[in-house]
Amino acid sequence: MVTRRFTALAMAALASIATPVMPVAWAQAPLAAQGCVGCHGPAGTGSPPMTPLAGRPKADIEAALIAFRKNERPNSIMGRIARGYTDAEITAVATFFAAQKPEGPRR
Repeated sequence: MVTRRFTALAMAALASIATPVMPVAWAQAPLAAQGCVGCHGPAGTGSPPMTPLAGRPKADIEAALIAFRKNERPNSIMGRIARGYTDAEITAVATFFAAQKPEGPRR
């Protein structure tokens, strides 16, 4: 009985520690944008050397993703990623990141 209580308490404690807290806006991001966090940071705020996406004009983000998808803009990974997006997903990603507040000066 004591072992079960201890196990339950330990699991609850670990779950509260292991659950990352993301900004509300990020939790509402389209699924296609979720993969961007690994390189571009939470909500696209970026950290060097990655380009921040937050607050960039929607048209600029869409144009960049389309150029990556067409191999018109060289990059080691973005071409492979962008080729997996539909036009609707590119629009959703661009809309989401354009609406985010950038942190610090824009690079």
